[in-house]
Amino acid sequence: MCYHVNQSSLDFDEDLKVTIPENWAKSAGERFHLNGFAHPKIGVIANDEPNELQEMEWGLVPFWVKSADQAADIANKTLNAKAETIFELPSFRAAILKRRCIIPITGFSEWRNYKSKTYPYFIHPDELGIFQVAGIWEEWTDKETGEIKRTCSIITTEANLLMAQIHNAKKRMPLTLDVDNAKKWIQSDLKKEEIQELMNPISMEKMAAHTISRLVTSRTEDSNVEQVTENEEYAELPKMEF
Repeated sequence: MCYHVNQSSLDFDEDLKVTIPENWAKSAGERFHLNGFAHPKIGVIANDEPNELQEMEWGLVPFWVKSADQAADIANKTLNAKAETIFELPSFRAAILKRRCIIPITGFSEWRNYKSKTYPYFIHPDELGIFQVAGIWEEWTDKETGEIKRTCSIITTEANLLMAQIHNAKKRMPLTLDVDNAKKWIQSDLKKEEIQELMNPISMEKMAAHTISRLVTSRTEDSNVEQVTENEEYAELPKMEF
């Protein structure tokens, strides 16, 4: 799945022109490690404002949720949405047809199992740039307070060869699109069949990965620091084979 992302430096392709709010640019250093279970606000490009970077809370709350307690509960279960079931599940089926977004990330963290231990990796684009991750979003109104909350979910798909070796327990990865398909993804008039045609795993040749320290899962140290993505070797861990 995908619960840990980096949005510290977003370098958008010239073909994907996006206006970045001033407050976002000033706080870029605060996004080295965004943990989905903390429900942070993350930057998204949504189909209602395709030329603007917006902030939405991570953990999708469907429009039909009735209470704040129910919203908090469901948000923990909707950090990700599986591409294979997204059109059928009640939490996602309206959003995938009407409210799609791109979640631009510098990279993400995932864990490899080896001899009963887990080893964290940071996965990032093979060249300079960002991953354009497909997502969905919703707008929910708290009927008790009147607060309108915008939330989102990252779509995941089956792992490519690289991610199957890293995320070898679940063999999943975020649904990442090239620039052309990312632009199509946030078009509001797509039909179900057109959306499905875009939902394919990115090639492993476009990804790079290295092991990092276990700071990323520390409960006592601040993991939202630049060092969280730095390379750290584990002598006992064998190299991956393809």
